[in-house]
Amino acid sequence: MQYGICNLSIVPVRIQPADASEMVTQLLYGEYFKVLEERGKWSRIRIAFDSYEGWIDNRQFIKVEESIYFDLSSEERRYSADLIEFLTDESEGLTTIALGSVLNSNKPLKNTFDGSSISGIKEKTNLVKTALLYLNAPYMWGGKTPFGIDCSGLTQMVYMLNGYSLLRDASQQAAQGEALSFIEESEPGDLAFFDNSEGKITHVGIIMHDNYIIHVNGKVRIDRIDHSGIFNTELKRHTHQLRVIKKII
Repeated sequence: MQYGICNLSIVPVRIQPADASEMVTQLLYGEYFKVLEERGKWSRIRIAFDSYEGWIDNRQFIKVEESIYFDLSSEERRYSADLIEFLTDESEGLTTIALGSVLNSNKPLKNTFDGSSISGIKEKTNLVKTALLYLNAPYMWGGKTPFGIDCSGLTQMVYMLNGYSLLRDASQQAAQGEALSFIEESEPGDLAFFDNSEGKITHVGIIMHDNYIIHVNGKVRIDRIDHSGIFNTELKRHTHQLRVIKKII
């Protein structure tokens, strides 16, 4: 088995080993992973945090020893806390990094960081505050940053920054936690899941106070939520059909 660390700010993870292939998620700086397979200039990886698999360009990561991978896996993760920051390397070159980059990897990557960081488990009440950092970020399929993010990327990143683990896709996240019977039982920070006409979970958002929800629809936005689903006041109609509300923590 081989191991790697993302040494760049944001790297696409694709469904197939090709530049034109669909991006299914992203690696942020410092994320580490197992290398499962190599094919030409591509490697199929399994990300340590959520076990998500996909293909990345071999030029966009560095390989590390097994001991470094397991040392990183045993440490409490520390994340960059500002929307954008930068690192310096030994030659005083700069690397920009986005909110949620993994700073534990600075040592093996020989980088220095002087900005704000966050670690440890936070109160559930902090989840909505974190989600608001992404407000107005544009929708991007597979995205995980304030410069482009999808619905499950938002929920995963918000929970991660507060010390909790969610799987990557909305359908996977819907299998986690405890289902609530009524919307009135929910608390800010709980997750609401929505399905399509075929009953497949296709969307997720974070419950806020007073029957509001923050989610991604074109951009990260705040809308009303009721027993039927998400109501967009601009369109004057429901845009997503509520399936279930889950209490994760």
